[in-house]
Amino acid sequence: MATPLSARPSRRRRALLAAAGLLAVCAATAVTAPTAPAATAPATAATPGAAQAAAEVSPLAQYGALEVCGTTLCGENGQPVQLRGMSTHGTQWFEHCVTPASLDVLANDWGADVLRVSTYVQEDGYETDPEYFTDLASRIIDQATERGMYVIVDWHMLSPGDPNANTDLAKRFFTDITARHGDQDNLLYEIANEPSGVPWSSIKSYAEEMVPVVRAGDPDAVVLVGTRAWSSLGVSEGSDESEVVADPVNADNIMYTFHFYAASHQDAYLAALSRAADQLPMFVTEFGTQEYTGDGPDDFASAQRYLDLLAEKNISWTNWNYSDDFRTGAVFETGTCSSGNWADPGALKEAGVWIRDRIG
Repeated sequence: MATPLSARPSRRRRALLAAAGLLAVCAATAVTAPTAPAATAPATAATPGAAQAAAEVSPLAQYGALEVCGTTLCGENGQPVQLRGMSTHGTQWFEHCVTPASLDVLANDWGADVLRVSTYVQEDGYETDPEYFTDLASRIIDQATERGMYVIVDWHMLSPGDPNANTDLAKRFFTDITARHGDQDNLLYEIANEPSGVPWSSIKSYAEEMVPVVRAGDPDAVVLVGTRAWSSLGVSEGSDESEVVADPVNADNIMYTFHFYAASHQDAYLAALSRAADQLPMFVTEFGTQEYTGDGPDDFASAQRYLDLLAEKNISWTNWNYSDDFRTGAVFETGTCSSGNWADPGALKEAGVWIRDRIG
């Protein structure tokens, strides 16, 4: 009988166990080695060393600096990588959900590889206090980095849907963030969350203006470019991936983003993503098992079809969202962020249990 997903150790835990087991084997071998028996510590002495080595087995330690190779994401040794993790909700509303304790749970208990830090531009976000929201994003980046996770720095433009409406603010934000973190190997930069109401040519021109800004402070980082119609590859506005394939952004080491909400975005969206992934490097930086509002009933069957495709095509993903918002798309029950009961299984909504079991 197959082991239930919730009962299986996460990838992180399997790596930790492997590291601990390897050290234990080495220690046991050293005990029986005839060359230096007196100088060898007993096998039980390997436990602290195993714990120390295990603590170093993190996504960043495993994969190092990321880069785009062909149509996929690769680690520094050229091996394909599929990152799996969570997106924060807007930090202007749910800062209290992103703490050292909550990130301990995400990194160590859930086994997440990546955290997407969503800095809204409008909606009481960055434009109201650029220094505060830059400091806040920077603090969360530091906390995720301490736990060995990758970080997507999400410029969460939403309304207006034209990314060019906020170009000056975007330049300031990414210049400030790369000045602080550009020497790190674990950052990816999402320069436009969900463009809408504008043609692909406008999004492309914005990207070609913004990529050099990021590169000035972090020359080797992967940059993530939003696509037309709320990052649906244009499907939500009657187009498809062909416009991007025919006229890609003129820059290296970039990926294109796709967002979906499984109860709303069905066959046409899934098919467009599948076709695009054969020709373009794709990253699903936001998705939910619910309707496009992030609320409503979960469609786990549809969501699993997407995750199966993402695994098949080696497409990385982050789920929306790591908060206790009242909507069904938030993983925690309302009040969890105030109580701090992050590790309590009873604090998870149904969607939270489902996605936790698929991250690890």
